[in-house]
Amino acid sequence: MKMDVVIYHNPACETSRNVLGLIRNTGVEPHIIEYLKCPPTRRMLQDLIARAGLTVRDILREKGTPFHELKLEDRSLTDDALLDAIKAHPILMNRPFVATPQGVRLCRPSELVLDLLPVQRGEFFKEDGERVVDEHGRRVGTA
Repeated sequence: MKMDVVIYHNPACETSRNVLGLIRNTGVEPHIIEYLKCPPTRRMLQDLIARAGLTVRDILREKGTPFHELKLEDRSLTDDALLDAIKAHPILMNRPFVATPQGVRLCRPSELVLDLLPVQRGEFFKEDGERVVDEHGRRVGTA
C-alpha cells in the first residue's frame, strides 16, 4: 500500500526512532524531516498543532531544552510568544510529529502512530525490548 507519511524526527530520541521503526514496519518509507536541522515554518507548525488537536503549549518540551531558562512555564505567554521560542529553539518542539492521510499526531508514546498507519507487517519491539506488535501485525497490550 502506497501511503504518504511525514515524520518530524529527531534521530537522537528513542521515541522518535521507535515511531520511525513502526512506520517502516508497515512497508512505508516516510518522508523524514529532521526538524532540528530543518525546522517547520511557523505556518506549518501551526497547521500540525491544529490538525493534531493540540495547543502550542501542549507541544512544548521541557527536558533537555531551554524551557525554564526562557521562563516558558509563564502561563501568561501568548501562543505567538511560544511559537517565537520554538522558532528560535526548535528543540522545544516535542517529537515526533507524524502526518498521514489518517491525521496528525504527536506520537508520545510511540504506539500512538499505529492509529495513523496501515497494518503492521510483523512483530515489532521497541528499543527497550517492549513488544508492541505481535507476529501477526496486531497491537499488543492495548488497554
